[in-house]
Amino acid sequence: MARMLQLTWTGLFPRKARPGQTLLDPSVTRMRVGPLDLDSYLHVNNGTYLQMMDVARNNQIADLGMFPVAREKGWAPVVAASTMKYRRSLQPFDRFEITTRILGWDERMFYLEQVFTKGDKLYARGIVASRFLDRKGNRISALDVVRDVMGADLPSPELPEDVAAWARAMDVAPREPSNRG
Repeated sequence: MARMLQLTWTGLFPRKARPGQTLLDPSVTRMRVGPLDLDSYLHVNNGTYLQMMDVARNNQIADLGMFPVAREKGWAPVVAASTMKYRRSLQPFDRFEITTRILGWDERMFYLEQVFTKGDKLYARGIVASRFLDRKGNRISALDVVRDVMGADLPSPELPEDVAAWARAMDVAPREPSNRG
């Protein structure tokens, strides 16, 4: 519940855009584990990690200065697919960072990596396929988002092979044209 309130707050009152921030620059969100983040085993619940990632993606959108454009156009970010790998458990009151990076995009999706660290230790890594919808629920091409936000058609970097394979397995990557006659 607390992270849902934080998500709402970051959407209604986003932090200031970072001058010079580009689509490929990392966005860092600092957090602390609160009592409401914990499960009965007294570590962060796996579902809470996903809520924390939502907050971090809102902060990334803010860092890029995308909120005014998204509001004007009626766009809302949504997750199409995600996967997590947990390495260590965050404990009560731990301070940690989530570093969010856009790894690339295609006509359908943005592909992001979100890494949880405490100091120099990796705690969890998430991969997310995300897109924008308009007020009617229609999909907005990631290429259109890039053009409208950055003011230019920018080519996507090549996705890391593990992310490209994941996107194909999750059926979120563009479909290859069929060679069948």
